[in-house]
Amino acid sequence: MKVQPQFHPSIVQSQPKGLPQVGFAESVEEVQAAQRLRYDVFAREMGARLHNQIPGLDHDHLDPYCRHVLVWDPLTTQLIGCTRILTGDSARRAGGFYAQGEFDISSVLALPGRFAEIGRTCVHRDYRNGTTITALWSGIARFVAEQRIDSLIGCASIPLGENGAMAQAIFSELAQRCLTPDNLRVKPLIPLPRRDILARDDYPMPPLLKAYLRVGAKICGEPFLDEDFQVADVFILLATRQLTRRYARHFLERAA
Repeated sequence: MKVQPQFHPSIVQSQPKGLPQVGFAESVEEVQAAQRLRYDVFAREMGARLHNQIPGLDHDHLDPYCRHVLVWDPLTTQLIGCTRILTGDSARRAGGFYAQGEFDISSVLALPGRFAEIGRTCVHRDYRNGTTITALWSGIARFVAEQRIDSLIGCASIPLGENGAMAQAIFSELAQRCLTPDNLRVKPLIPLPRRDILARDDYPMPPLLKAYLRVGAKICGEPFLDEDFQVADVFILLATRQLTRRYARHFLERAA
């Protein structure tokens, strides 16, 4: 998908020649470019059942309330990655966070400070590498620094695999090392059914979930079964003050 000529988002930080550029959408056309990429990845590639009203776009009622982070290839002007950020103030105007449609997150929202939710993150299949994800995080980090966000939240997806075996195995691994304390657990509205795992295959960790964990995110409990996307979602919580020193320097300090 080629980005339209009017694609001129605000650049977060100029990158060396040839590396992906990152910025925020500043027009309806730029938001639609993100929605088009989301549709290509979620519907055409993953086979998700989307409730879209505009053909070829993945959109919902939250999009107008979000800031949209865009990553593009400067050599081809192709949009290669995107995510959206919804602040607590905007969520109140929109009727709640996306995650509240999947989880009871009241325990987390009782924390002090400013919240922002990351959602609808996707990367073009030809650009799923550390460079693109780093660019996305640079945009997120800039927003976190400028808006003084204390906690990032969101839903991270795990493929179900046959009879949910992959999701169950990956969550079991995460539960051993990445769970929040009991007082910060959330409750899925539709829990992923538990199944005995007789043989644990070496399932790969989804790249975006791995990226969350590498910057210090925690998992807040049992997964939600997303039947539309045929994935299991885990609710993630990242206290921005607890970012690992390496990634705080790489993202937040550079962005600030």
